[in-house]
Amino acid sequence: MEKFMNKEQTEVSENIIQESINRDKVIVKTSIIGIVTNIFLVIFKATIGLLSNSIAVILDAVNNLSDALSSVITIIGTKLANKLPNKKHPLGYGRIEYMTAMLVSAIVLYAGITSMVESVKRIFRPEAADYSIISLIIIAVAVIVKIVLGKYVKSKGEKVKSGALIASGTDAMFDAILSASVLASAIIYFTAKVSLEAYVGVIISCVIIKAGIGMMSETINDILGKRADAEITKKIKQLLVEEPEVRGAYDLIIHNYGPNKNLASVHLELPDTMTVEQVDTLTRKLQNKVYHETGVLIAGMGVYSYNTKNDESAKIQDTILETIMKHNWVLQMHGFYTDITKKEIRFDVVMSFEIDAKKGLKILNDEVAKLYPEYKIQIAPDVDVSD
Repeated sequence: MEKFMNKEQTEVSENIIQESINRDKVIVKTSIIGIVTNIFLVIFKATIGLLSNSIAVILDAVNNLSDALSSVITIIGTKLANKLPNKKHPLGYGRIEYMTAMLVSAIVLYAGITSMVESVKRIFRPEAADYSIISLIIIAVAVIVKIVLGKYVKSKGEKVKSGALIASGTDAMFDAILSASVLASAIIYFTAKVSLEAYVGVIISCVIIKAGIGMMSETINDILGKRADAEITKKIKQLLVEEPEVRGAYDLIIHNYGPNKNLASVHLELPDTMTVEQVDTLTRKLQNKVYHETGVLIAGMGVYSYNTKNDESAKIQDTILETIMKHNWVLQMHGFYTDITKKEIRFDVVMSFEIDAKKGLKILNDEVAKLYPEYKIQIAPDVDVSD
């Protein structure tokens, strides 16, 4: 068994390294394509904007320049995030990608605010634009290029779970809409001599600012830590309880150390007849099973024992469960164990965020103590961290 586990652990390590290498290649390649494309767009749009004296087109070019800079930052962040773990950072540098995404969103937000200021100035100090057929055609081509680029970058980002790429792809799609609005205002001015470009610039600025705030908010959530994906947590628990010895899987917490770098801890409810050797064999098997199926590495497995030798314990458990579940803020009871000889009852309770944990714990302690005054009651409050 030991030889088998060593082989499994080696395979897991090799898989992690290979997945990381492949992911980085995709991010870097996609970012380089974005940089090259956006630089060409900057050159064309800036030229058109300066020749036609169009603030809307110039701002559109500035926005593309910020996109190119964002892609450069994404590449740098990816390289830094892939640094090998060391004594100072034993779990690696994966979270640098979240800092990168934050910087990208800050650039987008800055570009939006700057664009807003310039557009408002043009409203109060209007200047006539001078568009040509060629400039309109180039702007139209730029719209198509941005749509294609946005879809490509976002799909690659979703594939490798890169927040920075997804943000860049989403931003590119916004850019296509904004460029289309610039094109529309240019066509209106070209045909009807009605100048709307300063107002279009304000609209562009508002959209950019909104996108920047949204991207920043999402990145802050990643940095602070957010609720684990329900689909993943349910899948992990399902894999765990498939083993006949496991009656339940509880307290699953997933710790994120960067995209595709998830460590987890969980409690298993096992019969009180299992030996330490049997538990060790089972938990090692489950660690490898969960990793290969979900990519989540369970670094720690705690154990709850359940009574198998006493019918009285089952009756006590049913009574207490019925009593405490009358409260709508009690979500779950698990890890229940009764020692009839020592007169001890212990279990965990998951409470919702609607009630203060100390207050809820006192209410439950009082109720259970009233039911079984001769027993020593030990209730551990758990946080509702996963589905």
